Amino acid sequence: MHAPPRPSPTPSRSPAPASSARTVPLWTGVVLALVFGALLALVAEAWEPLVSLDRHVADGLHPAAVEHHGWTRFVRVLSDWLWDPWTMRAALAVAVLWLLRRRDRLLGAWIACTSAVGTALQQGIKSAVGRPRPSWPDPVATAHYAAFPSGHALTATVTCGLLVWLLWRHGARAGGLYAALAAGTVSVLGVGFTRLYLGVHWLSDVVGGWLLGGALVAVSVGLFGMLTDRRGRTMTEGAS
Repeated sequence: MHAPPRPSPTPSRSPAPASSARTVPLWTGVVLALVFGALLALVAEAWEPLVSLDRHVADGLHPAAVEHHGWTRFVRVLSDWLWDPWTMRAALAVAVLWLLRRRDRLLGAWIACTSAVGTALQQGIKSAVGRPRPSWPDPVATAHYAAFPSGHALTATVTCGLLVWLLWRHGARAGGLYAALAAGTVSVLGVGFTRLYLGVHWLSDVVGGWLLGGALVAVSVGLFGMLTDRRGRTMTEGAS
């Protein structure tokens, strides 16, 4: 008897190239940047529905800030110390120093440059737009320079986004990664609320900071992935 012919094995599909996954953050960054650009145009033109919404939110929060002195002092501590841009930058500086000690100079420099670009974008756009901050006869806090976009919101978004990405790149366990993601989300949303509650920013300022910060992080992550892919291929080809 002849043994029945064995079925030919089904050819396995080759996995999608890793470089295709790198385009996801890049496209995310492009979409966020386009939405930010649209918001920037509306702010620059003082579009009435947006101005009305900003004023409605500000007028709704300010009386509570004036009345509840204890809660307002607590919110100021969060805004001026815990989530202050310099505190956020200091956290990134610690991460960069840790990377340098591990001799991961490229990633350390990349994170430092991304943070610096965020600060430069924020200051440049503030200067170009020159949007006034909310003005109150009985302010509970003060802030200087132009309003749009919120530097607190942008810096918190950039810092928390980069730190979560850094943990993911270094293989943090799921529990630690989720905890960092939760802390980052609370920080980003929380600092936005504090700036609105204290009456030093309009709602669109905060949303603009979130959008621009998110776009910067997404583009930075995507470009770094493409750079490391290219370096890896160059080293492989050189060794062959």
